[in-house]
Amino acid sequence: MGTSRLEAFSDGVIAIIITIMVLELHVPHGHAFEDLAPLAGVFLSYALSFTYVGIYWNNHHHLLHTCQRSTAGILWANLHLLFWMSLIPFTTGWMGENHFAVAPSAVYGVVLLMSAIAYYILQRQIICSQDEESLLQKAIGKDWKGKVSPVIYLVAIAAAFRSGWIAQGLYALAALIWLVPDRRIERAMEGKQAD
Repeated sequence: MGTSRLEAFSDGVIAIIITIMVLELHVPHGHAFEDLAPLAGVFLSYALSFTYVGIYWNNHHHLLHTCQRSTAGILWANLHLLFWMSLIPFTTGWMGENHFAVAPSAVYGVVLLMSAIAYYILQRQIICSQDEESLLQKAIGKDWKGKVSPVIYLVAIAAAFRSGWIAQGLYALAALIWLVPDRRIERAMEGKQAD
């Protein structure tokens, strides 16, 4: 089976995740700028989570373009990733409503860590479905971003017990690492088409 249905389904789930997150942004009961102040935490957690979901959507798109067919392993690994991503709206809302308190900040980190692990498993399933000349394996290489991100999440989870703001800074740092456009897969695809 090709990957078009897998990509369409994933895009739909990710769109719903973003929709659920934005629905957590409630309109303030007032007309002055000061009425927005209590929503600062909610908005900041939304902005961070929107960035993360966008990063996953972008990388997932490129990931699936290296894949010629969907295997059962790929389908289940993809569902595993979508499961953890579907928890992002819940942890985002909980964290924002509680001004980055210890438990919500730590649980948010656990969801980010599990999403990263699930993404890695999906990558491995795609690589295993390809031959020894795996385009994805060549494209990701040593994958330093994929290795450093879980470490940052673990440190941030531990830091959340000291300060929610330190944890948020570390979560933002991991997102910034991924915001820099990563053209490894695009270059590998272009190289394959040139052959």
